[in-house]
Amino acid sequence: MIFTAKQIASFVNGEVIGNENAEIYTFAKIEEGVPGAISFLANPKYTDYIYSTRSSVVLVNKDFNPTQEISATLIKVDNAYESLAKLMAMYEASKPKKQGVSSLASIAPTAKIGENCYIAPFVVVGEGCEIGDNCHIQSGVSIGDGARIGNDCIIYANASVYHDCRIGNNCILHSGCVIGADGFGFAPTADGYEKIPQIGIVVVEDNVEIGANTCIDRATMGTTTIHSGVKLDNLIQIAHNCEIGSHTAMAAQVAVAGTTKMGEWCICGGQAGVSGHSTIGDRTTIGPQCGTIGNRKGGERLLGSPAMDAKEYIRATAYLKRLPEMDKKIKELTRELEALKNKQ
Repeated sequence: MIFTAKQIASFVNGEVIGNENAEIYTFAKIEEGVPGAISFLANPKYTDYIYSTRSSVVLVNKDFNPTQEISATLIKVDNAYESLAKLMAMYEASKPKKQGVSSLASIAPTAKIGENCYIAPFVVVGEGCEIGDNCHIQSGVSIGDGARIGNDCIIYANASVYHDCRIGNNCILHSGCVIGADGFGFAPTADGYEKIPQIGIVVVEDNVEIGANTCIDRATMGTTTIHSGVKLDNLIQIAHNCEIGSHTAMAAQVAVAGTTKMGEWCICGGQAGVSGHSTIGDRTTIGPQCGTIGNRKGGERLLGSPAMDAKEYIRATAYLKRLPEMDKKIKELTRELEALKNKQ
């Protein structure tokens, strides 16, 4: 599909600077622009590219003021990154959607499939499952007995939803993610470890996206709950009986130990770890490789392991580079002090 700069500006409530009839039909990074592409500039580090990009149209923030001539047409918006996301979502929604159930899929007789769904070859849907309308389920997906999937969901190849788990509306499950595997529950005995049956479920609410090979364990009893709007990257582990608050986002390789309650709008950087049986307050930011132990009040920015206030951590790490010098100075002062003592 082809759009003009004027049409794009109308869609994102922007102002056209340049040729309003400039046509676009694809997206490109600003440094890799081609004629007919739309790019965006949000990070100042990429400003130099706007003067040489070959893209036909560039989205920029309203406060952007060029210092030299630009050949591309500009569309000024409140937030260039958000506007690009909106355009890409529109573009994705305009693609034709597959429908129908493959003859190579295995659908239990008691399962219920909604309208306008696509079920790819080699999907397995168990007894008593319910799948809502407009769902797209790719090859190799396994949906266990009694599981429920809401409307408008996308489940990519080889993801697994275990028995009785619940997935809300408008969710995306990427390849290889596992929803509802057993929690890590074992009782030590004289002969080893005895498995504790995990009889709970996982509940994933609406508008959640779960990355590739991310695992969310079922509860020992009750539910492991992922509230609405949560965004999980690849390779994340959410343990049994955890509760992740609405709109929390986690980068790759985060691990949250069992029975942890995390508040709303939290952010976890890559490889962060959260200890079990703890409560993390709303709007807490846990930095990359940070390890929290115990409860946090919320609204904090944390770094380090064990976690500490980000500003304190930065000040503390600044001293690390000076430790050899400080050690040398302390030894010199110690020798001088000993020499003074010996003179007395």
